[in-house]
Amino acid sequence: MAKAAGRSARASVWLGGKVRRGGRGSAQPSGLDRERITGVSVRLLDAEGLDRFSMRRLAAELNVTAMSLYWYVDTKDDLLELALDAAFGELALPDPADGAADWRDELRGLATEYRALLVRHPWLSALAGRYLNIGPNSLGFSRQVRRVVRRAGLPAHGVTGAIAAVFQFVYGHGTIESHFLARVEGAGLTPDEYYAQAMRSVRQDPDAAEALQESEGIMEARGGDTVAEMLDRDFTFALDLLVAGIEAMVERG
Repeated sequence: MAKAAGRSARASVWLGGKVRRGGRGSAQPSGLDRERITGVSVRLLDAEGLDRFSMRRLAAELNVTAMSLYWYVDTKDDLLELALDAAFGELALPDPADGAADWRDELRGLATEYRALLVRHPWLSALAGRYLNIGPNSLGFSRQVRRVVRRAGLPAHGVTGAIAAVFQFVYGHGTIESHFLARVEGAGLTPDEYYAQAMRSVRQDPDAAEALQESEGIMEARGGDTVAEMLDRDFTFALDLLVAGIEAMVERG
């Protein structure tokens, strides 16, 4: 058991020189390279989801044999790690040289970018919890997050806790939002149509209707004419609460 766990902890495409810019030798299939394979993998994951992704399916999309892909990666896990880091490369990061930027604005920007990434790529949240996330784009994002949170003025021992509070919240919010949108798409409805239909169904059940009635005042006070507006308002307010919490901890010294 311990031996297997040790192998798992070390297993990463980013460790041990496993990442290859090209193939294994001069006889690799023409028209392929690691960047192209990774890009098509991301598009396929977006279109069909993580459960349907396979080396055989990817090879068919690239119009090559499945064995051709192994000139560039050793395993399917290696390829999924590459796709995960490629997605992190889409994040717009603040300029570290901008000394006049407010850390609050930068933190909100990073959180908003991460939320959008999780929603845009529903498969990402599962992979982010599966792998070490030590690719160059993921590490670049992590460095920017640490830099911004450290500028808030927290003591060193509180930095990782503040990062966890903000970005575990964003991870959870973005993951749930992506699951909701997947259900909506599967039902063939718009988010607003799905929400309206769900509310009508809930009101027909006495127990559920009672619970809903208890929260109607809160939901009305939140406002928002569309599902997107409601989600945005909840996300923004929750993020403001977390920023205010960091400020309060800094004041406490």
